[in-house]
This record gives sequence, structure tokens and C-alpha cells, in this order.
Amino acid sequence: MERVVLYHNPACSNSRGALDLLKERGVPFDIIEYLKVPPTGADLERILRLIDSPPADLVRKDKRFKELGLDAGSYTDEKSVVALLLKHPELMQRPIVIRGGRAKIARPSALLNELF
Repeated sequence: MERVVLYHNPACSNSRGALDLLKERGVPFDIIEYLKVPPTGADLERILRLIDSPPADLVRKDKRFKELGLDAGSYTDEKSVVALLLKHPELMQRPIVIRGGRAKIARPSALLNELF
């Protein structure tokens, strides 16, 4: 079975849920704690190519986003999303699960079922 990659934040309940689902299924996977090891521009571009949603969906529009005074309308294309997440990796949606040529923003973690 191919290895799965989990972009993980242990403080996030959805991310922990995805981790639990992978363990329950016995799926071999690698964990990347993206706040400790932020994704590179190439990593982010790959994720954006593999997810089945618009680039803007990779950005969390949460309290931190608002604290930074950011405007959601400014982060809709790949280039602006990559630039933002390189500067503020904490704004990346989580968890991201990559399996083969597909990736899923697993919010909620049950969306992982679409990859298996």
C-alpha cells in the first residue's frame, strides 16, 4: 500500500481525528507537523494541484487571519495563497491528507473516506 502524507497540527481536533482514522485503518503514513516544519513553496504548489477545491480553500479565515487584517478576497489564486502560507503557515487548513495523486482537506476528518 502506498504511503500517505498527513499535514498535521496536534492541537487541532480534526487533525487528531484524521490521525486516528489512518491508524484505525492500518494505513502506512508519514506525519508532517507543518508548524514545526513549514511546507515549502513547492510543497504548497503540489498540495494545490492535488486538492479538488479552489486555492482559497487552503487558507483558514479564522481569528488569526482577522488579527493580521487580511482580506479573503486577496487570496484566491495559487500565487497569493502560496505567498501567504509561506509567510504564515499557521493559516493553512488542516489536516491535509495526500494519497497518491489526490489530496483532501479533511475537515471534518470523515472526508478521508473519499481517498480510500
